[in-house]
Amino acid sequence: MKPSKITRMITRDGSARVHVIESTAIAARAMAIHRTAPTSSAALGRLLTAVSMIGSMLGEKTDALTVSLAGDGPAGKLIACSDWMGNVRGYIENPQADPPRKQNGKLDVGAAVGRGTMRVLRDCGGKEPEIGSVELVSGEIAEDIAAYFAQSEQIPTLCALGVLIGKNGECLSAGGVLVQLLPFADEAVAARLEENAKNLRDLSRVIAACPEGEDPNLRLAALALEGIEYDVFDEIPVAYRCDCSRERTARAVRSLGFAEASSVLAEEEAAGRPARIEVGCRFCGKKYCFTKQDIEKMFGKKKD
Repeated sequence: MKPSKITRMITRDGSARVHVIESTAIAARAMAIHRTAPTSSAALGRLLTAVSMIGSMLGEKTDALTVSLAGDGPAGKLIACSDWMGNVRGYIENPQADPPRKQNGKLDVGAAVGRGTMRVLRDCGGKEPEIGSVELVSGEIAEDIAAYFAQSEQIPTLCALGVLIGKNGECLSAGGVLVQLLPFADEAVAARLEENAKNLRDLSRVIAACPEGEDPNLRLAALALEGIEYDVFDEIPVAYRCDCSRERTARAVRSLGFAEASSVLAEEEAAGRPARIEVGCRFCGKKYCFTKQDIEKMFGKKKD
């Protein structure tokens, strides 16, 4: 499977900026980690795809983005985080959520997510992160991303996302397109972009049908920008990447305090299990174990 990448471009007249991503490898990695059912695979894959594109708009190496969906559907909470290059990681509360398909046979992501709110947090090095929140429009994610930019940031945005799941639950393709109008955009270009949006309704199938050797990002760009002159200005390799570490996890354990950590160890011993605290990363599934000796060393053998 080819690594994922984002292609960034701008219309030649400066009316709009466009991000295109072929994210099959990202979606497939997330599915393998979380062992998701088909509809949950599509929901998490779409969110990761969108957040990767948005994350690549961050300006500094230390910037970070987190987008969470809190809906009332069976999927529960979904979270995706990105660094400034568009590398992402994600989590779904109920990976086995898989409501009945729509009448047209497509996966019903909107039913899995349900109604609720989308929360966007940008940590750009300030004293407090920038936080925006909007009501979910449909739970289908692409429409919700577009609504967030329009309502919270006043940026007219078109967003198309797709994840194609095979009969055996595997990820056949995934990708997305994000188009944003820039200040003083030409109205004719804006109208043409909106008209071209219909070309992206089955973008995951466009990616899957892309011949070997052809760049699916450029094929999607040609559909999104049909009849509009544009220039590609860069490509960015992106991946599903978790930044968890033992040191970071140790800080979380330390926040319990010595008394609480000792209590957990005592409960483990009483149950006939090894005296240790095990913490799993919800983004990648990696587990970190802290023994009684680790805890004593962590707190200097002194109670808080």
